Amino acid sequence: MIHSKPLRRLIYPQIRLFTAAAPSATTSPPPSPHPKPLPLSHLFTSTTSQPPPPLSIHPCDESGSQTTARDAIAMIRVLAKAGNGDEVIRVYESVQKGARNEKLRNAAVEGMVGCRRVRNALKVLDEMLEIGDKCRVSGIVFWGLMNGGVGDEEVARVVGRLAEKYGLVPNPVRLTQMIFRLCGNGRGYLGWEVLMGVMRLRAGAGEGEGEGKLTRACNALLAWLARKGEVEKMNVLMWEMKETGIVPDVVTFGILVNNLCKSSRVDQAMEVFERMSKGENEVKVKPDIVIYNTLIDGLCKVGRHEDGLALMERMMSGSEDGCVPSAVTYNCLIDGFCKAGELNKAKELFDLMSKNGVERNIRTVNVLISGMCRHGKISNAVELFYKIKDQGLKGTEVTYATLIGAFCSVNNIGRAMMLFDEMKRTCTPDAIVYYTLISGLCQAGRLEDADRIFEELKKDGFSPDARCYNFLISGLCKKNKPDKAIVLLTEMEAAGLKPDVVTYNTLIAYFSQVGNFTLAHRMLRRMVEDGFKPTVVTYGSLIRAYCCNGYLDKAMNIFKDMNKTIAIPPNTVIYNTLIDSLCKNGQLEDALALLDEMKAKNVRSSSHTFNSFFKCLQETNQLEKAYGLMDRMQEEACQPDFITMEVLGDWFFAVGEGQKLKNFVNGYQVSAATA
Repeated sequence: MIHSKPLRRLIYPQIRLFTAAAPSATTSPPPSPHPKPLPLSHLFTSTTSQPPPPLSIHPCDESGSQTTARDAIAMIRVLAKAGNGDEVIRVYESVQKGARNEKLRNAAVEGMVGCRRVRNALKVLDEMLEIGDKCRVSGIVFWGLMNGGVGDEEVARVVGRLAEKYGLVPNPVRLTQMIFRLCGNGRGYLGWEVLMGVMRLRAGAGEGEGEGKLTRACNALLAWLARKGEVEKMNVLMWEMKETGIVPDVVTFGILVNNLCKSSRVDQAMEVFERMSKGENEVKVKPDIVIYNTLIDGLCKVGRHEDGLALMERMMSGSEDGCVPSAVTYNCLIDGFCKAGELNKAKELFDLMSKNGVERNIRTVNVLISGMCRHGKISNAVELFYKIKDQGLKGTEVTYATLIGAFCSVNNIGRAMMLFDEMKRTCTPDAIVYYTLISGLCQAGRLEDADRIFEELKKDGFSPDARCYNFLISGLCKKNKPDKAIVLLTEMEAAGLKPDVVTYNTLIAYFSQVGNFTLAHRMLRRMVEDGFKPTVVTYGSLIRAYCCNGYLDKAMNIFKDMNKTIAIPPNTVIYNTLIDSLCKNGQLEDALALLDEMKAKNVRSSSHTFNSFFKCLQETNQLEKAYGLMDRMQEEACQPDFITMEVLGDWFFAVGEGQKLKNFVNGYQVSAATA
C-alpha cells in the first residue's frame, strides 16, 4: 500500500522537519490504517513529562541547494507562529544577500519582532532603508520599539528614519505611548525630536478623531517641558499645534495655567483662562475644577486672596461654566486668608463649606489650625480642634504637630505633653511630632524629658536625623553639659550621621562662650576638613566671645579677615557687637568708622547700634554728637526702642534738653532745632 505525503510537506516541499529523536538506520514500517484507540484514561493523564521539542527547520532543500527568498518567506511565517525567533534569524541569514528582496525583508522584520528579536529586526530594517525597500510592516515595527526592550535613543532614531525615508509615523496611540515613555525616562528632548517630526508630516491630522488626534501626545511633552522650565519650547509647541490643526483640550490649558501660576505669573495665567473660556482663536474649552483650583491657589500664593475668592464666586454663579467648588478650592482660599492674617474671613469660609454641602476634611482643619497658631490664636485653634473631634473628624499627625509646636513656642510644655499623650491614644506619632516636642523641651531646658522622648522615638522604630541630635546637643550646651553633648556627638557619628553646619556652629559658640578658644578653633578646623564652609554665624560666635572675654583685638582681626580673605560679609549683629565693645572700651572714633562702613556696604543699622553710641556719649555728655546721631537715625528710618528713650530721656531732661527729645520723637531734625 502506497502512503501519501503529509499535507504539510505538500504545501512546503522544501521544509525538512526534525524531531528530538535520532534518525533510525532502518525504515520504520508504515502506520496502520486502523490504529488501536487509546484508553479513556489517556485523556486525563500526561503521556510525557517533557514539553514537545521546538520546531526546527533546515534552511536547505533535500538536495542541499540554497533556500530561495520565496521558500524562506514561507519558513519564516511558520517559524514566527511557533515563536522560534532563532530559526527565523537563521533562515533569513541563509538567503544570499543578492537574493533577498523587499518581500523577504518585510517578512523577516515582522517575524523577528513577533518573536521579540527586535534588535535583529532593526538591523534588517536598516538594510531596507539603505537599499530603498519600502517598509510595509511599520505598525509592528513601532509596536516592537515599545515592547522589545529597545533603548530610548534607538526608538527616536528608528522613528525619525522611517518618517524621513517613507513618511511613516506611529499612529496617535502608539506615538502617545512613545512620548510618555521618553518623558517618563527623563528623555523628553528625544520626545521633542520625535513629536516635532511627526507633527510636520501629519499637518492638519489633529482635527480628526480617533487615530488622527495627537493632542494627548502634545500634552505629555508639554507637561515635561513645563517641569523643566522650558517656556520657550512650550510656546513653540503651542504654535506648532495651532499650525498643524491639533486642537488643545482642557488638559493642555491646565498645563499652561499650572506652569504660569508656579512661576508667579498669575496675570498671564488669567489671560489664558479668559481666552479658553471665550473661545479665542476658534478654540473654546470649558474650564474644569482643576484649572479653577490652580488659579485660585496661584492668586492666594501671591497675596491676591480677594481675587481668588471672586473667582470662586464666578465658578459658583453657573452663568459660564457651572463648576462646583471642592474642598481643595476652600483649602486654598482659607490658607490664603490665614497667611494674610484675616482669620475671621478664613473662619467664615470654613463655616460656608458645610452650608454649601462641601465636606470638610482634616486637611481643611489643619490649614485653619495652622493659620490660627501662626498668628497667636492658639486657644481658638484648640477650641476648633476639639469641636471637629466631637463631630467625628480625627486629628492627624500634622494636627498634633502644629498644636504641640504652638504650645512649645509659648513655653507651655505641660500642655504640649498632654497633647502628645492624647495623640498616642488616637494615632501613631511620626518623626516630625517627636522632633517638634524634643526641640520645645530642649528650648525650655527640660533635658530629662527631652531625653525620654528621644528614647521613645528610637523604640518606635524611628532613626533620629542630624536635626534631632542638634536639638539635644544645643540644649546640653545651654545647660553647660559639654561632656554629655560630646557623648551624643559620638553616638551621632556611630549611627552614620555626619555633624552638619548647625552642629559645628553650636559647639563653636559654646566653647567660645566659656572661653575655651583652643577647642573652638579645633572645631572650626574640623568643620572645614569635613567640607563645610563656616558661615557668618560661625564667625559671629567667635567675635562675640572674644569681645565678651576682653579680647577686642582678636575680635577685630577676625572681622578684618572676614572682609579680606574669608570673603564672608559681616552682618548687622557682628557690627553691633563690635560697635558696642568699642564704645564700652572708649574707642568712639573707631566705632563711628564702623557705622560709616555699615552705610557704605548697605548693612542696615538697628536701634541697638545707636543705643551703644548714646550710652557712650551720655557718660561723657557729648550732646552735639548725640544730636548728629539722632538725625542720622531718622535718615536711616531706624525707629527708637524703649532703651533708646530711657537713655536719652534720663540724659536730655537732666541737662534741660527735653525739647530736643520731643523733636526727635516727632521726626524733626534735632541738630538744627532750637531748645
